Amino acid sequence: MSFKNRTIWFFIILSLPVFSYLVINTKMHRFSSSILANELAGNGLYELFAAYLNNELDYGQFYSTIGEENAFRQVRQLLKTEEAIYVDSSSFSVERKIVANSDEKRMNVILVSVESFSADFMGYFGNKENITPFLDSLALQSQLYTNLYATGTRTVRGLEALSLCVPPTPGQSIVRRPNNENLFTLGRVFEEKGYDSKYIYGGYGYFDNMSYFFSHNNYDVVDRVALKDEEIDYENVWGVADENLFDLATREIEKSIANNKPVFAHIMTTSNHRPYTYPEGRIDIPSHTGRDGAVKYTDYAIGQFVKEMSKKPWFENTLLIIVADHCASSAGKTELPVDKYHIPMLIYSPGLIEPEVKDRLMSQIDIGPTVLGLLNFNYESKFFGYDMANLELGRERAFVSTYQSLGYIKGDELVVLMPQKEVKYFTLRDGEQVEHAQLDSTLLQEAISWYQTASTSFKSGLMN
Repeated sequence: MSFKNRTIWFFIILSLPVFSYLVINTKMHRFSSSILANELAGNGLYELFAAYLNNELDYGQFYSTIGEENAFRQVRQLLKTEEAIYVDSSSFSVERKIVANSDEKRMNVILVSVESFSADFMGYFGNKENITPFLDSLALQSQLYTNLYATGTRTVRGLEALSLCVPPTPGQSIVRRPNNENLFTLGRVFEEKGYDSKYIYGGYGYFDNMSYFFSHNNYDVVDRVALKDEEIDYENVWGVADENLFDLATREIEKSIANNKPVFAHIMTTSNHRPYTYPEGRIDIPSHTGRDGAVKYTDYAIGQFVKEMSKKPWFENTLLIIVADHCASSAGKTELPVDKYHIPMLIYSPGLIEPEVKDRLMSQIDIGPTVLGLLNFNYESKFFGYDMANLELGRERAFVSTYQSLGYIKGDELVVLMPQKEVKYFTLRDGEQVEHAQLDSTLLQEAISWYQTASTSFKSGLMN
């Protein structure tokens, strides 16, 4: 065959997979109301690539549901608070105007999300190893949140909760999904207030789609590429040592301040991660010996960062939030071991924030609205989180999840929604989870409503 004919046939054959990718929808095999028929129509390879492409499980297909309008009606009622006024009469919108009762505070905001930082690493929560000496001392000068739960078990799930303030939806975090651009984020709120919003990461931002997600959602992304080799004391596969990350963060913060702009900086650490390596000589535990050393090194690096910042004139007008992205371990005796989602949070601003222990049940998705509440911001919100300072007693709840299981905590009760529309019920008692045949049906309706509307909102573009 001549080269010309070979070329023609090459492009004809190449067009087939291209046509398939562009035209064939991964949901086409769901033609029936019967799940069995739909699953038979989608063979293993098809489902494998569909899952890889979309990074999600279809909530409506696999989980217990209620009527869409009923679900949104319930969530609208659950999200109605004293400071919130709905701006859209549509029954499928959660958009509301948040109205503060005093003047706005245009403070710099630094949010440090610490890799794999379980609450039980801190002395306050009973740890006897003295691996967080700085954070334990800082806790005495901060608002310390002691009943806070991460939404998931991976960094991208924590980043989703901290930036989007929405319950986790089944499958992968929205950070890694397609069509995740131009969403309503914490970065957008700050940007609309005239802030520079920055996501600062010690590794390469292409990991877990971080750079794409944040750069397409009102954040400037600053990562490992911004550091010269001589500015790095140590690095491993995850990123540079936390002390180098904080040096980079300080530089980025001061760039904005030099341009007379307030800054919102979300800093993501990496050192508390296998292989638990860090520069020698910083702490009394040798590098590469285990988790305790990595935790203590991160505590040291945060300490150096805070001490250096406290010397800066702009720090007098700065709010510092330190919180975990998720816990160090998610293994337990049950599908969703609640104690493995327990994380600490400190909010520190000397002279502006009074030291206090906050022990109300709280979700990671509540952090954004709570911080905006401390600043007395007026803004339009699509967040699913609460400002905990303005929430009536008794309305607290938390969300915990794995890739497939979706947990809803309220009081001492836990509902777990699972694929194949399975539901499990537990009572939380003295650190144990006691399974029951059934709990309060109202609680089940709430759990379904939160998760169903979050999933629908992302798919339908209501989070944009």
